[in-house]
Amino acid sequence: MSEKRGTGLIPPQVKAFMDWAVRDPEGFWEEAARKAAHDIHWFKKWEQVFTWDYPTFRWYSGGMTNICYNCVDYKIKRGLAGRAAIIAESGETGETRTVTYGQLYSLVKQYAAALRGLGVKKGDRVAIYMPTSVESVTAMLACARIGAIHVAIFAGFSAGAVADRLQIAGARYLLTQDEGSRRGKPVELKKIIDEALEKCPPDQIQKVVLLQKNRGKTPPMQAGRDIFWDEFLALGEGQSTDVEPVESNEPLFLLPTSGTTAKPKVTVQKHGGYQMYIYSMGKWIYDLQENDVWFCTSDIGWIVGHSYNVYGPLLAGATTVLYEGTPDYPRPDMWWDVVDRNRVTAMWLSPTGVRGLMKLGIEQPRKHDLRSVQRIFCAGEVLNPPAWEWLQVQVFENRIPVMDHMWQTETSGPIFANPYGLGMIPIKPGSAGIPVPGVIAEVVDDKEGKPVAPGEKGIVIVKRPFPGLTSTLWNDPETYRREYWERFPFTEGVYYCGDAASMDEDGYIFFAGRSDEVIKIAAHRIGTIEIENALISHPAVVEAGVSGVPDELKGEVACAFVVLRQNYQPSEELKKELINHIRKTMGAIVVMRDIEFVNTLPKTRSGKIMRRVMRTLWAGKDLGDLSTIEEEASVDEIREAIRKMREG
Repeated sequence: MSEKRGTGLIPPQVKAFMDWAVRDPEGFWEEAARKAAHDIHWFKKWEQVFTWDYPTFRWYSGGMTNICYNCVDYKIKRGLAGRAAIIAESGETGETRTVTYGQLYSLVKQYAAALRGLGVKKGDRVAIYMPTSVESVTAMLACARIGAIHVAIFAGFSAGAVADRLQIAGARYLLTQDEGSRRGKPVELKKIIDEALEKCPPDQIQKVVLLQKNRGKTPPMQAGRDIFWDEFLALGEGQSTDVEPVESNEPLFLLPTSGTTAKPKVTVQKHGGYQMYIYSMGKWIYDLQENDVWFCTSDIGWIVGHSYNVYGPLLAGATTVLYEGTPDYPRPDMWWDVVDRNRVTAMWLSPTGVRGLMKLGIEQPRKHDLRSVQRIFCAGEVLNPPAWEWLQVQVFENRIPVMDHMWQTETSGPIFANPYGLGMIPIKPGSAGIPVPGVIAEVVDDKEGKPVAPGEKGIVIVKRPFPGLTSTLWNDPETYRREYWERFPFTEGVYYCGDAASMDEDGYIFFAGRSDEVIKIAAHRIGTIEIENALISHPAVVEAGVSGVPDELKGEVACAFVVLRQNYQPSEELKKELINHIRKTMGAIVVMRDIEFVNTLPKTRSGKIMRRVMRTLWAGKDLGDLSTIEEEASVDEIREAIRKMREG
């Protein structure tokens, strides 16, 4: 945060902690590692905390560690063998399964030995194309245990998207499942894999390991390449189950960005810095404790799933709840039921998820006892004030805090948040909070890179690396340099987040959308999210997506695609009412080209609205990579809505 902001609302102890990180970042992160010794073990202490070979960097150089050891073995040594590590729930099948730390320890060793028996060695890339489950999480941990690099691919991507990721990562081994399920309909995962491998070089994937769930139907198996899960586990007989100590900067996993841009970039996270960052944020932001039952509603295919479905809670010794399925199938109260039955103490939700729960109605949470919940965190999109108020006031009756925060695939964890675990600051609805300790951020203008005045919009930069930040892109260092560190002349030497935002006099940040999504209406810079917030503040609207479109007079104007709440119907009268509502809320400077009503918005499977799809469809250009889209039918809806706008 700017040294000129953040005055009276931040508790003195938190302010002093943050100032220390600015004044002495290396000392700050070294002390963080020392204090984490209760949960994070180093086989050999680091020789240097931080080195920067611009633009790449290293954290805890020379230190030897292993994140799997710290998630599992180290917890056994601390006496947590009998504590539940994982509670796995499937809304699709109704299955539930609880695995203790002791049981997870045995499973991870078994999988590690099997991977070694399969031929996997340190540094090999192992792709995991499976739903969120005990098996897929154990496979991730087992890869880390032997020093292999896992590439978790969301089990819903198309064959083309899977093939792209396999080839970019150079994966040689693949773990998958015969089928999954989506709203009760089978998804043939092995068939998708077979199609994907036809697009890859024939000798790339050496082995495909198949977990068979549907015993009544066996998919085709390629001799010499495909083996069943029990055959895989049998390969571990006689193999070592030992942990492979790895240098702090050796890769842990590869993960493409979530796909709001046309072409995903493959980020790299490493054992030492990554584990220190997500552990620290788990303490400082989420207040993760051993007695927590932590329910993060993400999927392991996304960075949130990696950091706070799997590694973060296990590093803290907490219980992590894994959920496979949607919140409204087969019943509209599925997530609330999970919370009730498992006495969940903390939740992580996307704003898209919150708005989806809103649409299902307040009667759903009121069926359940939610008194165990102590705090809720949201990220992925801006948590619009009406959605925040619904969760904060209507569902939880102001009993607990509902806090927004912000992070990216590239950052591995939060970079703006409410430091709840250190000392909570007042919540400002619509704000993602303040820069987290250890992240030195500014909002600057896009001309010279100078800090903007409080309340003015600019672009977000981070002044120096921090342990959770990806230090390169896999096999693409030049794109890393160009896109993140030298996007503009003034961004050389600082990390460019790609987001537009304003920061108020207290240091709270308010995001307005991606920097290329800010609409310039007659020289006024209006964020797409600001207009979306105005629309959602109307009682008829549950969700909105806004894009700028060219206009001869104004340069740009806004068009909006709106999802209505239950009991509201599309009409010309409602459209006029919404346009007038925007004018009253934001002023006459916001000129609307049109509003169209849709059933769904184009979103990534991690919950981010794909505004570039709207913009690209309007321009009539190629949509590029749509592999991360949640509902392909939403694109057709937007295309039809744009046709109506043009004709109208």
